[in-house]
Amino acid sequence: MRFKIILFLIFISISAAAGEKVVVKRIVDGDTIHVISGKDTLKIRLIGIDTPESRENNKALRDSNRSGKDVDTILSQGRKASDFLKSVLKNGDTVSLEFDVVKSDKYGRTLAYVYLSDGRFLNDLIISSGYAFPLTIPPNVKYRDLFLKSFQIAREKKIGLWAE
Repeated sequence: MRFKIILFLIFISISAAAGEKVVVKRIVDGDTIHVISGKDTLKIRLIGIDTPESRENNKALRDSNRSGKDVDTILSQGRKASDFLKSVLKNGDTVSLEFDVVKSDKYGRTLAYVYLSDGRFLNDLIISSGYAFPLTIPPNVKYRDLFLKSFQIAREKKIGLWAE
């Protein structure tokens, strides 16, 4: 009986970790996707990462001023980050969402960690492949240390955008 209870508890914890399963509807850019959850379409902002902008906007201008790179370079890097995401994630794919303390941002986007159907952790995959910076906004800090380590390794190994 005790063994059955332990197995049940393990099953419950694995199911909870798997999170909500949704279907990818659209890849917006390197750190934002739209998914179908039941009858709703959710705008998902990947927690803990920030990719360069792929379209000219105020953030692209701020990133240019902050980094010293011209806007065209920022936009080019943003398109590469978006292309990378599209190489590992396709419209129609099923993914799992994991949430942190705060579930949405001031723009109405759902904040989530995303897991591909093969179990890979998408947020970390983007950083470790060199296409994103870590972006920690408390209280959503669950994977902060992992993201910082992945970022450092990608920069040291000159992977992705850091190869330039």
